[in-house]
Parts: sequence; structure tokens; C-alpha cells
Amino acid sequence: MNTPALTARVPHIRRYQDWLRDTRGLAFDDYHALWRWSTTDLDAFWQSIWDYFDIQSPTPHTAVLAKNVMPGAVWFPGAQTNYAQQVFRHVQPAHAAGLPAIISENEKGQVRTLSWPELKRQVASLALHLKAQGVQPGDRVAAYMPNIPETIVAFLATASIGAVWSVCAPDMGTNAVLDRFKQIEPKVLIAVDGVSWAGRDIDRLAVVQELRAALPSVQHLIVQRNLDTTVSVADSADWAGATARNDAETAAFEPMWLPFDHPLWVVYSSGTTGLPKPIVHAHGGMILVMLMLASLHNDVGCSYAPETLGERFHWYSSTGWVMWNAQIAGLLSGTTCVIFDGSPGGSKEAPDWTVLWRFAARHQVTFFGAGAAFYANCMKAGVDLAQCGDLSRIWALGTTGSPLAPDVQAWGTEQFRRIASGPLQADIWWCNISGGTDFCGAFIGGHRELPQSPGVMQCRMLGAAVEAWNDAGEPVVGQVGELVCTQPIPSMPQYLVNDPDGARYRASYFEMYPPGHGRKPGGGDLDKSAGSVWRHGDWLRVGDENGEGEWCVIYGRSDATINRHGLRMGTSEIYSAVEGIPEVLDSMVIDLEYLGKESYMPLFVVLRPGVTLDEALTRRINDAIRQSLSPRFVPDAIFHVTEIPRTLSGKKQELPIKKLLLGQPLEKVVNREAMANPACLAWYEDFAKQRIAAID
Repeated sequence: MNTPALTARVPHIRRYQDWLRDTRGLAFDDYHALWRWSTTDLDAFWQSIWDYFDIQSPTPHTAVLAKNVMPGAVWFPGAQTNYAQQVFRHVQPAHAAGLPAIISENEKGQVRTLSWPELKRQVASLALHLKAQGVQPGDRVAAYMPNIPETIVAFLATASIGAVWSVCAPDMGTNAVLDRFKQIEPKVLIAVDGVSWAGRDIDRLAVVQELRAALPSVQHLIVQRNLDTTVSVADSADWAGATARNDAETAAFEPMWLPFDHPLWVVYSSGTTGLPKPIVHAHGGMILVMLMLASLHNDVGCSYAPETLGERFHWYSSTGWVMWNAQIAGLLSGTTCVIFDGSPGGSKEAPDWTVLWRFAARHQVTFFGAGAAFYANCMKAGVDLAQCGDLSRIWALGTTGSPLAPDVQAWGTEQFRRIASGPLQADIWWCNISGGTDFCGAFIGGHRELPQSPGVMQCRMLGAAVEAWNDAGEPVVGQVGELVCTQPIPSMPQYLVNDPDGARYRASYFEMYPPGHGRKPGGGDLDKSAGSVWRHGDWLRVGDENGEGEWCVIYGRSDATINRHGLRMGTSEIYSAVEGIPEVLDSMVIDLEYLGKESYMPLFVVLRPGVTLDEALTRRINDAIRQSLSPRFVPDAIFHVTEIPRTLSGKKQELPIKKLLLGQPLEKVVNREAMANPACLAWYEDFAKQRIAAID
């Protein structure tokens, strides 16, 4: 269908506030008052979200927040949901309006459109196939798949029968995938034969065979022939056959109703030690939170609703990033999802940062999202949007993954001012968000009616009781502090896999501050039985330098976790790859992701006596990281050092060295008396001075 012209929009959050006034008698003078209500009267707020989005359940819930503890909050007991059920509510009205569910394109220019009825049919066919293989509610289905429609079909089919979904991107090496999938013991593996990336076809069948051999729990393999339709894999089912069924049973298929807290998927978030954390989120929590965030804060509308007719939502992502989950969540709202599979920057031989913009023009994208690094690369490459086709339908730009530098945002704003087709483009809205895989949502983000400023996020999200705390555990405004969330959110993890007593879950998020401290809604302490606040691992400032306004700025990670182009990886995984090389005795990696500064990730290595860091060894180190983990985690530079700074207990001093490289004085970042080898600090201090001088 022809999409309508870009016109003024009434923000969804405004319509929600009007609804609160008309149905609840609630009126708020400003956004801060609305946010305050949403984080203090949790029952009323989350019930309003349930009602506003007309969440369906065959059985009533007996409470909203039956148990306010962290971790372990109990939400909507008695209610039944299913993520796929919510998606399929839109099949008939969206199709009647002539709107597709999914539009996809790959870097070869192959375009496919999936209608809503065809999406449901394929999901039903695959769901029945999985059931025929003995897949039961709670069984895990693992996928090694790229950002293509088949992956969405596989996820919805898994969810529809109560099985638990988990996906890794094909750019991840065997070891990284096994570190994740071995923990969840999948019954079924769905895999792709290969992918196209940066102008090359990359065969992944050898990896698929390695995965199957190393996962004894896998009883059934389905192969999607993405590259070669003639390929066959022994003892496997073919994707095309598994999704071909079209009969009375598929037509009658309906997703099963599940308890609100039934596991939906396992995602992975790495810390500084150990294996990646396999995090379990629930159907109900994901439906509520993703509908709320997408509609109220990102302002993405239903494609067949009159006020947002023809909405097309794109957020560039790989399947290994939580933004893939956010992208497909558009289907919950009845929004057409426009997805791209391939390199956003062309090939190494022929870099081209117009690829995604031209893709967005061809498919008339209305909301365009990508990682902050993408926009920075576009600016550096001198991209001219006037040369990228018809972008007149874009009314919003989304960013996340790392802090967006002010000059990059200013560049993008000026680009759209030059091509503006109306007031929505003359001052383009930047929906800058910050959240996490850990709770599959956002803490900080956008608001169509609040002022915007380059490099700054507009507000704390509704329902997210987020504060910045100083070293004394006190909330501060206008100052940089630890990002904490003092109240539960329905999308917080149900649990971690293989963590029966919850010890790893608590250690990951809830042990920095004493139980009960800061847990009273609106401020103050509760009994220690209430549990502890969520500590996220980011530096945050709330308000401007004077503490005024809703502004929020994320200053990067406050821990040593690597956040590379939006994908988090534990440093331990990098060390495993690097120190597996015989010549490397020890190593340390630092991610200097920080607002307003160019991303920089150096790797420091201690080598065996007599070994030099030449081009060949550098290449081997980079290849080890590329093959074991992902090309995203190849360092910007490698340095030969005599020692890695360690504590008396043997821990690598990643965070103090990170602070040092960000310009903080040595005496304020490290306690020499707590170190095993303080003499080595002189080299790092000198290195930091040279680097800071070079970039100033």
C-alpha cells in the first residue's frame, strides 16, 4: 500500500495521560510527577498498563505486585499470557488494512515480505513440528540464526508452545556459543547453513556440526538453508519442510495460555568473571514492558491504527544483541517490522555507510534505530543523507548501545534539517535510550514532549525507579553516580539457569548495597526482608549540572564489562581466547566507552621470555578473539607489558586502570597497599598520560 504523508503526531504518552485522566481521574502537572507516581504506586501504574493495552487473560489475576522483594518480586499471580498470542491479535485487522508483518532485505538486495496470515501459518507449522518432536513446555530451543524472518518465526513458534527460546548470532564463534548453549541444555537446535556479511558468503555448517556434537542434549536439528538451497545435513530436518504445512490443524492452531511468569527466553549477559549469565525472562513481564516502552517512550505506533497508519519500525541489530528482541517486539503492537541482515558499513574493500539509509528509503521506514557507533561512523565517513534516497517518512531516530556523543547527534540533526519534508524532520526527534540485556528493557530513554539536547537522554522511563547514588549510597542529582533501580520491574529476570539458590543472581545485581537500604517507594529504607536495590553497572547523572530537569546522561560502564557496539561480553571470555595462545602468559583488556570520547579498547599482554609482539603474533591474537568470540571484540591496539596489575588476592585491576585511562589521578583510583605488584603502575600511568595528551 502507499504510505501516507508524514504529518504531525499526537505522542502516545500524551494519549496515555489523557486516558489516565478520563478513566482514573489522575492528572499530573509535569512528567516528573507522572514518573514519580509510576515508581511509588506500583500497583496502580502497572494495572493501568495492563488495562491501557488491553492485555488478555482467560483467568483473572489476584494481585498486581503480590510480593515487593528484590529479587523475587511476584507479578500478576493467576493471570495467563503468551507472547505469540499477543502478536496474533493483530493478524486480521493488520491484514485487512493491507499491511505486512515483516519486510526484510539482505545485503545482496534480496527483499521478502511476510504477511500477517503467512507469519501465523508458518509459526503454526513449525510449532506443530516441534510438538511432534516431543518438545514440551519448559524445554529449551536454541537457535544459531541471523536477522532474517525465519528467526522470528522460530521464536514465535517456540513461545507459542511454552518452550523456552535462546539465540546466538552466527558471527559468534563456536566457543562463545557453546559457553552459552551448554548451560541451558537445549532439546532442539535450529541453525543456518551460512550468512552473507560485508560482501562475502560465510559457510557455518562446520560450526553447526561442532555445536551439535558438543551439545548432547540436542535431540533434533533443523537447518535453514540461507546460502545454498542444495545443501543437506545428515540427521536433520529441513526448515522449508518444517514450515510448509498448511492444513486444518495449522489453521486452527492457537498459542497455549501460560502463567504470567512462565519462561519466555534465555538471554546472556556477561560479567567480569565466569561464564556468561543465562538470564530467564517471562512472557507476561516482556509483553507489559515492551508494549509500554515501545508505545509510550519510543512512540512507535500500530501500523493499522488511523493515527499511525503505515508505521514501519526498524532498529538495526544482530540476533546476538538485545535490540533484536526490542525490534521484533514491534509485532506486539501490530507494527510492521523492517529488518536488515548484513553489514551496515559495506565491505572492507568498499566501505559504504549509506547502506542502511538507502535501505530505509526503499522501504519507507518511519522509525529508524541503530547503535550509537553507527551514527558516529556515518559522520566520520561524510555521509550525505540527501544522496540516500527518499527518507521523508522518517520522523524519529533511535540510538543505544553506547553513549551518543553530542557532536554526532548535532550532525544527524543538521542532516535531517537539510532534507526536511516537514516540521517532524526539521527538528528530528532523537530517542536515545539506555537499558540492558539483563532486564530486557530500558531505564533511561525518550519522551516526545520533553526538550532534547545533543548527547543527553530525556528522562527516566515510567515504572523505572532509577537513581544515581554516590559512594555513600545516597541519591544525588547533578552528579555522576552508580545507576540503581530501587523498585522491581516486571521484566527483571525470573532467575538464572543453573543457579538454584539464586546466589549468582544476587551477586550480579543486588549485593553492592545493604538489604532494605533505599527500598521504600519514593525514598527511605525498608526492612532487610525487602531485599536490595538493583545495581546496573553504569555511571549516571540525573538532571543537568545543577540537578535541574529530567535530563539523564550515561557515562559508560562503572564495572569492567566490555560493551562493544552494543554487545556485552565478559572480560573472562576474552582472556580465555587470548591466553589460550601459548606465547601469551597474561592479559588485560580495557573498554574506554565514555560519553564524548571515541570508543577505544586496548589489550595489554604479557609474553613468554624471548617472544616479541610482531605482526604475526598480533594477527594470531586478533584471529583468536575473532573466531572464539566475535569480530566486535578485536582490540583497537595490543601492547606488550611486563606485568598485569593485580590485587593481593590475584584479581586483575581492570576498573582502576580504566579510570586511570579516562583521566583520573592514580592515587584516587588504586590502593597500592592492596596490590601484589604496585611497581608496574608507573608504566600504565605514563601510558595514560600519553594517550590523554594525544586525544586532547
